[in-house]
Amino acid sequence: MSVTEMFADIQGFLSADQDIREDIRKVVQQLEQAAREILTLLQGVHQPTGFKEIPTKCAKAREMFCTVRTHMADLKTKFPAEQYYRFQEHWRFVLQRLAFLATFVGYLECEALVTREEAAKIIGIEVVREEGFHLGVEDYLAGVLIMASELSRLAVNSVTAGDYSRPLRISNFINELDSGFRLLNLKNDPLRKRYDGLKYDVKKIEEVVYDLSIRGLSKEADNAGDK
Repeated sequence: MSVTEMFADIQGFLSADQDIREDIRKVVQQLEQAAREILTLLQGVHQPTGFKEIPTKCAKAREMFCTVRTHMADLKTKFPAEQYYRFQEHWRFVLQRLAFLATFVGYLECEALVTREEAAKIIGIEVVREEGFHLGVEDYLAGVLIMASELSRLAVNSVTAGDYSRPLRISNFINELDSGFRLLNLKNDPLRKRYDGLKYDVKKIEEVVYDLSIRGLSKEADNAGDK
């Protein structure tokens, strides 16, 4: 084979690779748009009247995840299954955002942490690497940490809306999350940086709870919960 023929073969490989990447980008853009629409919907819970609409918004978000699952099914067809990690960086960010949205919806519904298996099911992918397109542990944890930041914001807005018991429940939940993350030996730099942000979320929520306490509103919330 001549040098010219060798480079012609290489060009063919590069062109095919570029075509795959372009097909992946198009589907990822659709996933990003779907994620933005779900986030826009869920942002409504931060409004003064949003707490009353949480069940409705969560139900609507669940419906919108149908579009996500459709796009995910399409994405799986755009690259050879054995080359998953070769193209992973194209969808890693949006997958973490979707993991955040899935866990956030789960928390709003039952004030508990959605498991990786449950989050993957909502998104429409697997949890086992050997089964193909999957939600990796690190991507799931990144989504959980984004959710923690969203909950710290929700705690502040709860007080503004006159819901004084919600920040106390959020505080308990975030502290449990923090305790869980402390059990992990995180060596992934991006994930480690996100975890460092959790410390600020814990502090922010503790300040909200402390403010409620000195104003006597935490007792009022406890009494309301007992009734």
